Amino acid sequence: LKPAAHALFKKLKDEELELLVQVVESQGAWESGCVLAPRGDPRGVKQGLPPQVLLCRLFRWPDLHQPHELKHFCYCAGGQGVCGDLAVLCCNPHHFSRLAVPETPPPPYLKASCKHENQGMEPTVTPSRRKRLWHGMRGSCWGSSLGPDTPPPLKLCSPLPDTSLSWSTVKDGCWCKLAYWEYRTRVGHLYAVHEASVNVFCELPWGSGFCLAQLPATYRSYAVRRARGKIGRGLLLSREPGGVWAYNRSEHPIFVSSPTLSPPGACGLTVLKVLPGYSAKVFDYEWAGDKRGWQLPGEGPCDPHSIHISFAKGWGPCYSRQFITSCPCWLEVLLNQAC
Repeated sequence: LKPAAHALFKKLKDEELELLVQVVESQGAWESGCVLAPRGDPRGVKQGLPPQVLLCRLFRWPDLHQPHELKHFCYCAGGQGVCGDLAVLCCNPHHFSRLAVPETPPPPYLKASCKHENQGMEPTVTPSRRKRLWHGMRGSCWGSSLGPDTPPPLKLCSPLPDTSLSWSTVKDGCWCKLAYWEYRTRVGHLYAVHEASVNVFCELPWGSGFCLAQLPATYRSYAVRRARGKIGRGLLLSREPGGVWAYNRSEHPIFVSSPTLSPPGACGLTVLKVLPGYSAKVFDYEWAGDKRGWQLPGEGPCDPHSIHISFAKGWGPCYSRQFITSCPCWLEVLLNQAC
């Protein structure tokens, strides 16, 4: 990949190259701008990797192969071209996430039981910049490793959102409210979200959004304190055309469930495991129309306009925790009708 990287670095402007260095060194700790590169393959490179795939493979996921495995963030202006200029695109490796799939396997210790249940550098690249970039490649590419039980009281949300409305209309009103829970106890007040996306985190340098570290609590058990220590940069929640997406910014998995994550005709709960650096569409407005009166065995009626997200701990049929209220730290997303 080194010849391809050299060819790409030649094409970047000085300011974009410096921005790339800062992004790699900070590991995406802040919302940086786009690193714009010409479309097409670097000349003379046999691999023929698109720029965004090349840099994501170098600095984040060595096993990445195709562009369709990636999703750019909602705030990335260069994901599909800038201001109609399709000749360039963003290749900032921290403006992308990998797509999570429902087939993510459960933890090994319950894999057998779950399987049973599921049956039936050049002038623009200065020496100092080159050294910092190659150091980032070695650290992130070659040197990395891949990688109670009572349900909560139901909350009724506003009517199903009108999917004909543009997603930009969320700027005029609250499109969801966030509730943070520790086991069966809600901590703090509801957090209203007015922007198109929101960060939920404990430790996020230069970050803004719903900071869980600022929520007071009279008592926290050891299990809660340990789980909170794994939230870190947390997640990015965004409302986009057709649904809601969650991107895992932390260093540990998050687990998500919503009525629209379950396949048609399913009678049980689907909990999706989203690995660090991955994203998933966690709510589909169109599918939600078919989930009115939806129920889960043993849990009763379920709110068709809510999303449950647990930090680091899974629950459901494949885990010892059967209910979300058995998880030490979790988030409830209450979806409202766009104003």
